[in-house]
Amino acid sequence: MIFDDTQCQLGEGLLWHPEREQLFWFDILGQRLHTKGKHWDFDTYVSAAGWVDRDTLLVASARALHRFDIPSGDHEEICPLEADNPITRSNDGRADPQGGFWIGTMGIKAEDGAGAIYRYYKGELRQLFAPITISNAICFAPDGKTAYFTDTPTQQIMRVALDADGWPDGDAVVHIDLTGTDFRPDGAVVDAAGNLWNAQWGTARVAGYRPDGKFITAHAFPARQTSCPAFGGPDLQTLYCTSAAVGLSGTDEGKTFAIPTDITGQREHQVIL
Repeated sequence: MIFDDTQCQLGEGLLWHPEREQLFWFDILGQRLHTKGKHWDFDTYVSAAGWVDRDTLLVASARALHRFDIPSGDHEEICPLEADNPITRSNDGRADPQGGFWIGTMGIKAEDGAGAIYRYYKGELRQLFAPITISNAICFAPDGKTAYFTDTPTQQIMRVALDADGWPDGDAVVHIDLTGTDFRPDGAVVDAAGNLWNAQWGTARVAGYRPDGKFITAHAFPARQTSCPAFGGPDLQTLYCTSAAVGLSGTDEGKTFAIPTDITGQREHQVIL
């Protein structure tokens, strides 16, 4: 079940690169991008990525979006992201079916309402939703007509309709309501059938929900602070999940896990710069 035993303080941002068949993830507090057997250090927080081509990632940091060259490890800024706000950093993010990249921000100390959710599309960065305290669960229906996201403290996963270019069309509404439970929604991914799979912080699980928001089942993991899921592997039927060791002492906390499933994920969408 352990895919990589590197102990991340705050594992996040899982990305299965479909052309490389390679998994990438971040330790936000460690300021590192990881792949199995290798990592790259940054001089600030990094948290999420999308794939641009075989050798290039779009990486979100506390200050900017960067073009990252996988073979060399070189990176260059392509767009500032709250660069003038010293209290925020990037958090959850994912590419949409139209080729845009959604990225959430939050306060470094989780300050109330300090963050927002943005979309970068063909050179334009536009703020979509604010204020946000802890941005998470950014993911998309396979047909590109619906986006999902959460502000974790609300315990509500929202959905919003998208237009043909992938921009929100109308107001966001509650899709999955976890208020009154112990489940705090963290990162999420949507499978090929449109079911949403959500890592739920503090409960050692990734829970699945049908397109109508009804609960399906949950997969258990040995780390308490599950943070971000992704489907990968040659058949896209392996469920990966990051976790966080911060505040905990267990030997499996902060590691990255993989379990076989009978679920088929979506092929991760390509970012259009």
